[in-house]
Amino acid sequence: MSPSPSSSADSARPAAATSPAGGPDAGPGPASLTDREPHVPAERLVAEMVPPPRFDAVRFDTYVPDPAQPSQSEAVEMLRSFAAGLGGGKGTGSERKRWFRRRPAQPRPSGPRGVYLDGGYGVGKTHLLASLWHATDAPAGQKAFGTFVELTNLVGALGFQQTVRTLGGHRLLCIDEFELDDPGDTVLVSSLLGRLVDEGVALAATSNTLPGKLGEGRFAAADFLREIQGLSAHFRALRIDGEDYRHRGLPAAPAPLAEDAVVRAAHRTPDASLDGFDALLGHLSRVHPSRYGALVDGLGAVCLTGVGPVPDQSTALRLVVLADRLYDRELPVLASGAPFDALFTPEMLEGGYRKKYFRAISRLTALARDGERLASA
Repeated sequence: MSPSPSSSADSARPAAATSPAGGPDAGPGPASLTDREPHVPAERLVAEMVPPPRFDAVRFDTYVPDPAQPSQSEAVEMLRSFAAGLGGGKGTGSERKRWFRRRPAQPRPSGPRGVYLDGGYGVGKTHLLASLWHATDAPAGQKAFGTFVELTNLVGALGFQQTVRTLGGHRLLCIDEFELDDPGDTVLVSSLLGRLVDEGVALAATSNTLPGKLGEGRFAAADFLREIQGLSAHFRALRIDGEDYRHRGLPAAPAPLAEDAVVRAAHRTPDASLDGFDALLGHLSRVHPSRYGALVDGLGAVCLTGVGPVPDQSTALRLVVLADRLYDRELPVLASGAPFDALFTPEMLEGGYRKKYFRAISRLTALARDGERLASA
């Protein structure tokens, strides 16, 4: 399980850089992520279990299925029915029979207690998961939305029993980017979701891996087969096919910018940050991934110089989490150096975490398009 974040007050210290000209009247320069040391109290982790800013306004009606992929339309209708069963939407009489009534902790109800959206990166799984959260007719305090990493961090901050008490009164728990990277997470999440199901909590999750295949290629998953099978039993899997909507019909990814262009854009863009890529990777190793969202709080753009291939898998996985938080917050990225599709080595892109790396490339490329518009403004 990941280490728990600090419970001290939230803080971040932006750097006071000078302008490229270095003149006394240039005013404060861009912030530096490497000067920020955020601390996230446990109560903030709970309060922020809602869809991120990028998905504030998404709904089932704003999802645009690909006509060539019928599984996308089928998933929308299935999730509408699921939401109606939880009290969201108008639904039919049979749909409104409530799929998941509150029940005593024992005996555990049989059969799947949730839905699991499986599909490649960029088919709109997070859009649909957030739409389900919005469509469920329950106060924010009775439904929760977070990534898998955020869920395990919550357990680290609150403790297992307090997490069960905190989430056990919820009607719905949505888990985005569901992945098992180590045996500790497998046992932890299996136990947690089992307890929440006993409490009557409905589950919904997204992943690039079928529930029965979680952990495959990353650790000795066969040794934890019982826990993995237990996780799989909680969900009805919905396969969503299709190509990455972020790049459907769009031109190729923008080429990296010249370093001086990145620096100039950082100094003229309100609330931008400016960092060397290697220094940022080193800083990420000293900041817990649960704090990466707080690390970029208040920024308007992220500017990076000297982007290049990441040196090892641990660094690569930290960069994936940062890319997710940047994408959630719709932060344009301006970068010099290597293109984003050269971040990860061929060995990484063929290994057990390849789907995470392709997702990061896809999301950073989309943010780089936004950054290109800033650079040319």
